[in-house]
Amino acid sequence: MTHLRHLQKDREIARMRSTDSDEQIKVARLDDVAILSGLIRISYRDVAQRFDLTPENCPKHPSNCADEWIQDDLARGVSYCILEHNGLPIGCAALERPEPDLGYLERLAVLPANRRKGFGRRLIDHVFHQAKDSGIKKISIGIIAAQTDLKRWYRKIGFIEGDTKEFKHLPFLVTFMMYHLPSKGGINEG
Repeated sequence: MTHLRHLQKDREIARMRSTDSDEQIKVARLDDVAILSGLIRISYRDVAQRFDLTPENCPKHPSNCADEWIQDDLARGVSYCILEHNGLPIGCAALERPEPDLGYLERLAVLPANRRKGFGRRLIDHVFHQAKDSGIKKISIGIIAAQTDLKRWYRKIGFIEGDTKEFKHLPFLVTFMMYHLPSKGGINEG
């Protein structure tokens, strides 16, 4: 897909916003690949701008997400969900299971116009329930270490900050955080 077609698709997805409260989270399918990649690209653009991340210095940053990335993820067994608000996609998240007890929360994305309305938290809760139902006991995430506001948000949910590491292929440090799913009872709705 050409860069121009990506931009056109991204503009169409960015226009998909509303203020009513009709929402649902659905399991993403292979025919949702373009919607997912567009949601992810748009949602991560502000992060890329804030940290001066470009396709040249950080080609695997989600702001550069291509349909092929999602197709490869789905083929590896990564499960995606899409949050729709009034029938329009406004966010997504992914769960990867590298080990029987461990899940990775990936590609959490909410379109900028829909942030700070609880949609990101609803996506995380959905992933937590999905993980718990499949026997996963811990959820791990990796974020840009300098994103202190995002760290604070994850801590408020119940994630515990772990190690910060340098990766030679990334122009930033990565902080890992972990959430331990409760063995009994519900998920922390905090």
